[in-house]
Amino acid sequence: MKSRHVSMYVVAAILSLIASGVSGVAADDKKEPPVVPPRQGTSETIQLFNGKDFKGWVVDPELWTVVDGVIVAKSTEPIKVSTYLLTKRKFSDFRLTATVKLVQSEMHSGISFWGRMAPEKGDPHTYAGHLVMFPSGWGMYDLFGRNGLPVDAAPAKKVGKQHDWNEIEILAQGNRIRVAVNGSQVIDWRDPEPDRIQEGPIGLQLHSNTVPQEIQFKDLKLTTFPPEDKLLTVK
Repeated sequence: MKSRHVSMYVVAAILSLIASGVSGVAADDKKEPPVVPPRQGTSETIQLFNGKDFKGWVVDPELWTVVDGVIVAKSTEPIKVSTYLLTKRKFSDFRLTATVKLVQSEMHSGISFWGRMAPEKGDPHTYAGHLVMFPSGWGMYDLFGRNGLPVDAAPAKKVGKQHDWNEIEILAQGNRIRVAVNGSQVIDWRDPEPDRIQEGPIGLQLHSNTVPQEIQFKDLKLTTFPPEDKLLTVK
């Protein structure tokens, strides 16, 4: 009986420790993320895409073309690993505006940043880092990291268009990301793990897929170290 009593005591102690651990995790999840202030640097506004060719970009010419001043990403064969059109230049704090359109398929695309090219993942033009998605799922993703990030996609779904042009603004400062779609703010999120953030190229995504797809991008303008701490396209 004494042995049984001791065993029951041990079990109770273990259960108590497990409960404390779960409670601790829940408490950690609710912790406010650190505030990393905007980084300092020279502010300049540049046209990422010149409307004619891929000067300044790393490109797979079999998937990316320029048609009438528009970047067109198009695949007819299955794509096993998401691939990207990548800027040669790297950025940390920036404001990016772009007009984007999903033409064919229902698979989302996106704009990636704060990361790196990751050819070891199976494609010489794939990306590891943050991704703002459009349209379909919307939201945000951590490519080859934490996967889906805890942002609410509902506001973007209300104002976004599935197979039409969408105007997107991404404001990335410190560890804070704000996104506007068609003049409405849809995301305001701080990364709780700022050590993951790194200066990196901007990437335009052609997602892995088994069916034909087409995505279009135009009017890509970027301001480095933007002086305004707000979304400029929000009405």
